[in-house]
Amino acid sequence: MSTPAKISPATLAKLAKLGMHHRSDLLLHLPLRYEDETHLTPIDTLQPGETAQVQGIITHNEVTYRPRRSLICRMEDNSGELYLRFLNFYPSQQKQLAVGQNIRAIGEARMGYYGMEMVHAKCRAAHDNTPLNTSLTPVYPTTSGLAQTVLRKLINNALEVLPLTDTLPESLRQELHLANFGDSLKLLHNPTPDIAATALEDRSHAAWRRIKFDELLAQQLSMRVHHRERGKRQAPKLVAKKTLTRQLVKALPFALTKAQQKVLHEIEQDIEQSHPMQRLLLGDVGSGKTIVAALAALQAIENGYQAAFMAPTEILAEQHYLKLKEWLIPLGLEPVWLSGSMKKKDKAAAVERIADGTTQIAVGTHALFQASVSFKNLGLVIVDEQHKFGVQQRLALRNKGKSSQTVRGKPVEPHSPDSNISEPHQLMMSATPIPRTLAMSYYADLDVSVIDELPPGRTPIVTKLVSDSRREEVCARVRTACGNGEQVYWVCPLIAESETLELQNALETHQALTETFPERIVGLVHGRLDNAEKARVMAAFKSGEIHLLVATTVIEVGVDVPNASLMVIEHAERMGLAQLHQLRGRVGRGTAQSTCILMFQQPLSELARARLKVIFENTDGFVIAQQDLQLRGPGELLGARQSGVAMLRFADLTMDEDLLEQARRAADMLLRDHPDAARAHLHRWMSNKHDYLHV
Repeated sequence: MSTPAKISPATLAKLAKLGMHHRSDLLLHLPLRYEDETHLTPIDTLQPGETAQVQGIITHNEVTYRPRRSLICRMEDNSGELYLRFLNFYPSQQKQLAVGQNIRAIGEARMGYYGMEMVHAKCRAAHDNTPLNTSLTPVYPTTSGLAQTVLRKLINNALEVLPLTDTLPESLRQELHLANFGDSLKLLHNPTPDIAATALEDRSHAAWRRIKFDELLAQQLSMRVHHRERGKRQAPKLVAKKTLTRQLVKALPFALTKAQQKVLHEIEQDIEQSHPMQRLLLGDVGSGKTIVAALAALQAIENGYQAAFMAPTEILAEQHYLKLKEWLIPLGLEPVWLSGSMKKKDKAAAVERIADGTTQIAVGTHALFQASVSFKNLGLVIVDEQHKFGVQQRLALRNKGKSSQTVRGKPVEPHSPDSNISEPHQLMMSATPIPRTLAMSYYADLDVSVIDELPPGRTPIVTKLVSDSRREEVCARVRTACGNGEQVYWVCPLIAESETLELQNALETHQALTETFPERIVGLVHGRLDNAEKARVMAAFKSGEIHLLVATTVIEVGVDVPNASLMVIEHAERMGLAQLHQLRGRVGRGTAQSTCILMFQQPLSELARARLKVIFENTDGFVIAQQDLQLRGPGELLGARQSGVAMLRFADLTMDEDLLEQARRAADMLLRDHPDAARAHLHRWMSNKHDYLHV
């Protein structure tokens, strides 16, 4: 066996940028694509769009300056001639391609001004007896300063010196008809030319399927291990006493749906256990998640514990706060409000009430997990729109449940050896429905509850697609709605990722609509208004004082105005499906027929056209989420930059659901019957990748 190649510190630093910290990581750094340098193609047989390797003599070399500076070379073999064109080139390239040089070039052929050409072909000196490659040439993901030749050398050395032991029991591998791990790696790094290129490119080859299965299996194993570890931690047993909960249910002006009752029962059972609940509550827009969360909070309060309710934006958190006050004050409970924009004096008073336990439920934004906030006895944490919070933020709030506890009279640090003391239960909520494959993959360590029905009496929302050029017709529709006593949202999107531009757009729209509808009161709400002003505007809109509300996407979730029956969304082509679905859900909350008008500007990109088609044709959030997964992939859908969830590198959840099912079953079997194999598999795939685990 060969000896390991020495790697310079500079190269190690570049490898680290690519996420490779150990020599074994090189094995799983797989090619993006391949180049076929195993044979030569006669120049006269080249077809436009074909990527091929040719060899010939340079018979002409010149630098042209029109239409731009370019290096043009003519290459000839026995069958014909081909032009090589370089828009950016170095003097060394010009010298390499001097007249008379024998050159081998690989690139995509196309018809150019002079005839068949290759632009920026990869060239090297060759002779008639220069051997051809015996396998396809891999092209790897890389970073600046790390050449493909260096990567290939390091990876091939790793293949020679490292053990490629199969972590799967042979019986399982045979049962699932999976290829051998070592053979699969060698083939993918150095495939022979007889292998169908399409099977490599679309990753359907048996070798690719083995690698994708192993990746999914590692993810499933890590989630299950995390789930088991949670079972060893301590949490307060919050027994369902049903006193306050029955009082609230009896006072509600509506009855809980069967779906709400089902998920509430699941939550009740979880928080009666002595280990922490980590449950994800999924429910489409308007399905009634907030009342379920409120009833869960009451179960904690009945047991003498506090509950914390956190939301990502002030407007959403404040909506929850106002709703909870409406429900809980008649029960003798007054929630406390905490946000970053509060006056210092008010914030200090709120923090004191939380710390001394005079308030049983705190509602707010990320301010709840700041260092200055401590709870007397936190028993339940509720996080709305959980994917919009970073993993460290959620962890910080969970640790608030430990911060006031002591061992031998001293405070306990959450990560100290004594930290296996009680921690709060967690209920995470999302109004962004998650496709089944995503839930199976990225939430396998959580218990998932789904509210899969809407409250009775909700009228379907009519969705219309209207070009911006028909703005006058839209204004006429708004005038009619207001004349009928209905209210209207006019939403301005985030433009160019700029809060300043978003605000300016909303201000301009507000001014224009105020001039267009002088007989109506036009309100304005956006993220930069202070709390008091936002509350005033929303209260005026809810009471009917404001007829038309111009808003940025701060009203995306949580706002409930039953009399609002029309929504106009500007630049709908700029928004994602989840956001459009959330916004549309702000209307249709009363008995009147509601309409959502999606205004768009031409020309539409293919992606924007596809998104608008999906939202126009569907109202089921889960169907929309599945389409969104296919259009955008899991990274954006999960908010992965903030979630701490490592994305799959090789498996594709829209294509590999069968492998995911197999990996789920195999994970359970390995942990039960082959724990050593499970540990070896996790070590290969998950070393230094603890961010697969949720908190």
